[in-house]
Formats: sequence, C-alpha cells, structure tokens
Amino acid sequence: MEPSNARMQKRFSGKTPISSSDALGQSEIFLDFQERLSRVAPINRPVLILGERGTGKELAASRLHYLSGRWQGPFIALNCSALASSLIESELFGYEKGAFTGAEQRRLGRFEAADSGTLFLDEIGNIPMEVQEKILRVVEYNTFERVGGSQSVEVDVRIIAATNVNLKALAANNLFKQDLLDRLSFEVLFLPPLRERREDILLLANHFAGRMAVELGWEEIPQFSPEAVEALESYHWPGNVRELKNVVERAVYRSDALVIASIDFDPFHSPFEDSIDPSNKQVVKSEQKSEDLNHLMHQPLNEAVWDLKVRLLENALREAMYNQRKAAKLLGLTYHQFRGLYRHYQQVSSASEAE
Repeated sequence: MEPSNARMQKRFSGKTPISSSDALGQSEIFLDFQERLSRVAPINRPVLILGERGTGKELAASRLHYLSGRWQGPFIALNCSALASSLIESELFGYEKGAFTGAEQRRLGRFEAADSGTLFLDEIGNIPMEVQEKILRVVEYNTFERVGGSQSVEVDVRIIAATNVNLKALAANNLFKQDLLDRLSFEVLFLPPLRERREDILLLANHFAGRMAVELGWEEIPQFSPEAVEALESYHWPGNVRELKNVVERAVYRSDALVIASIDFDPFHSPFEDSIDPSNKQVVKSEQKSEDLNHLMHQPLNEAVWDLKVRLLENALREAMYNQRKAAKLLGLTYHQFRGLYRHYQQVSSASEAE
C-alpha cells in the first residue's frame, strides 16, 4: 500500500519548520524584495530565487508557498547539493520495485509528495543534465515516470528553485539546460545580501539576542554597547543572516552581563597563534613580501598600484575585524577617505564579476 500524502510529507520534511520571524527587515531594499515576492506568490508559475549563502532562500520559498493558493498543500524541500548525483533522480521521482539492487519495494519521490503543493529545489545548479530533462518534462506536461517504471504519473506541483551560482553562465557552457532555465525563470527574485541592508542589522541582532536569552532562561533581554553596535554594522557579513545569527547567539551565551560589549566574528582564531617562534614568522613574512613584490613588478604601474591598494585595504579590514573606522585608522586615512576607497573597490569588484 502506498503511503498517504500526509505520511509522505512527514517523511520528507525531516527538520524544524522555518520560522517566518527570521524574515525581519525595515530597509528599503528588503521591503522592495518582499513586495516583489508577495506580488508573484499567487501566480501559479515557477519562480527562481537567486542569492548568496545565508541570505534566506528557503525562507523566501516558504513565504512564496504560504502566500499562494497552494498554502494548504504540502511544501516539500530538497537540497540538491546534499545528495550524490546518482541519487537525485530516485529522490525526486521515486522508483519501482526491482528498479535497481536494493529496491525491494516501490518508493514515492518528492514530486509525488508535493502533489497539490510546492516543491522547493535548493541549489538546483547541482542537478545532473539527464535529471534536468525529466524535470523539464514535469514542468511542461505535469507527468513523469518513476525510476525503473514505464507508467506515467501525473502531479500538480509548483516548482520554486534557488541557487547561489550563475545559472546563465552554466547554461552558456552547456552545464545547465537552457530550456529548463527558461521555464523556471517566469520570475527571478534576487535576495539582497546583508551588507546592503545595514538598517536591518541591529533589528535582526536584537531579535536573535532575544531568542537566545529565552533559550538560556534569562529573565531580561541583553543589549549591545555602542562599540558592539558599530562593529556589527561595519562588518561585511560574507555569511549574511545565517552568520549574523551565529555571531549574535555566541556573543549572548558568552556574555556575563546584560550589556554585550565585544563581538567575536571569527571563532577559529587560535589563542596559541602568538606562541609561534618569532624568527619563523619573520622568515615567512619576508618570503611573502618578496613574492608580492615579484608579482607587482610584472604588472603595469597603474595596475600594480591598484593591486597594492586592494591588498592593503583587505588586510586592514581583516585585522580590524571588518570595522571600517578601525581599518581607516590602520591605513592612516580618515573615515571618509576610507569609504571612498572602499566604494571604488566594490564598484571594480562588481564590474569584474559581471564580466
């Protein structure tokens, strides 16, 4: 007997439900994103969500589902990067008894579990080309065959896909089916990175701090000192909201007071690093300087000067734990001079990535 839809949902969920309270923000760029999401949610078409790691792609997909007409149906998620390529097909489409060694009974896949609801395919760029062909058929005709089967299975599923890679570039290099990309991109939503949402950082930090305090059984909610606030708002946040959550929760649990004065952005910094033999450290530094100089000597002067500025800028940011005011002091610049250099650096980096 095949499992019921409810039993399939339970089998495929396997993790704590997403908290919509994490979708907090008051910045204009964040509110614009939410408005675009709300507008496309009721439209029964595929949506592609693009964003850096830690920006909340699954949270956005969940919100799309619950704002749609399918909200009473299942929301089934699959992280395509968490499975070996050989397993993705059977995980998505299920398999018939005897389809391969170990297939002792029929098993239903994610598409059938998501029938009348939404299937969220995270990191869709990891799906093999032959499986992409079957997904394209589902998108176009709402039918597929289980692995090892010949009988067509009909489903009514809305696909929401997400990735942090450039799918257009993959398609141009024949690593992703252009036809599938065209069908999935009825609407493309770009999740803003946290560094573009400065107004939201403290709001989110207070939210995560409050939740951690409740988890620890504290009777009062901790606050951040002005120095801690400046550090949080100046940091680059390469890991976005997920990294902010970890940093804030770590700061709360380590704190012995209700005012959090210090922020540790790098828990991997070894307390024993300074115990290395100073003479060895000096040799390494000398070798690094020599290599850097040789590298610069083989560049045109303007490029070499810019390369040196970028290295100094990045080194100062790392040493200052991405506090831009402290980084400016390390470089002997005013804060406004540093901001001008930093903006130029971001513009050049963005232009290079676009190329």
